[in-house]
Amino acid sequence: MIPLDEASAAVMEHCRSGSRVLLGLAGEPGAGKSTAAARLLLDADQAGVTAAVVPMDGFHLAHSVLESRAMTDVKGAPETFDAHGFVTLVERIHAQRPGDPTIWAPEFRREIEDAVAGAIEVPADTQLVIVEGNYVLLDEEPWARLALLFDVAWMLTPSAERRLARLMARHESYGNDPADARRRALGPDQTNAERVRAHSQRPGVTMVDPG
Repeated sequence: MIPLDEASAAVMEHCRSGSRVLLGLAGEPGAGKSTAAARLLLDADQAGVTAAVVPMDGFHLAHSVLESRAMTDVKGAPETFDAHGFVTLVERIHAQRPGDPTIWAPEFRREIEDAVAGAIEVPADTQLVIVEGNYVLLDEEPWARLALLFDVAWMLTPSAERRLARLMARHESYGNDPADARRRALGPDQTNAERVRAHSQRPGVTMVDPG
């Protein structure tokens, strides 16, 4: 396991080689993926590297769809995403070459609990594309196709205590009281965490301490 700053420095050096770097950033719920992605963007800016983040969360099924299927209680599980759509988007990004059209990705907006199409721009000359989400290294189809596309793959590995604290703080920031925040963190989030832990692909993956 290596520290985030060391892993980031290695990625920036890779980007300076001239070819695009497609980085898969995985981890259990609360592992710090969004924070790590933001750190990478900052490091890229300081290194003069163009970068974009494409989160898996933009492919959440619409909340109305989950309601119609009685799936709101498991929102965030792999089956509550358009996994095939997400994989297809990452395949397009992988195939994108200089001079190709810009690719647009959706973004999940917490304030409306739904995704917004065409919110994230990935120009063809972007040097670093960070594909971030719980399941980007999952060994289940169709997610398993993603690992073949990444030049670099990270699994964030915070301590269980730190991850739980992050999850509870996140749920409280959404307006939940501490008891409900803990129930959510130890309920659906824990179920998803165990699935990530048991079914994420490991060969060639760098284990990163997010700090």
